[in-house]
Amino acid sequence: MIDPATFRLYFFSGVLLVLGVGMLLLGVRLLRGPSLADRVVALDLLGVFAAAGICIYAMQSDRPGLIAVAIIIALVAFLGTVAFAHYLQRGAK
Repeated sequence: MIDPATFRLYFFSGVLLVLGVGMLLLGVRLLRGPSLADRVVALDLLGVFAAAGICIYAMQSDRPGLIAVAIIIALVAFLGTVAFAHYLQRGAK
């Protein structure tokens, strides 16, 4: 039987690994995206993945103060997406 602390460490490390691979793939989409919209969506999702990674790390290391940092990153990513949508809407007129 595996120790719960060891399982928690391996589980969170695996989740961080999957998020890291996803961030690498998003970086490729960000650089090679055929359109500006693809790049903005990749950048937004990169912010969400970064916030998720910070949350997972905060749980793994028992540092609840990092959750506030993740919330701020998620809000900035959301505001960037809203600004881009506003730019697209104003450019269409």
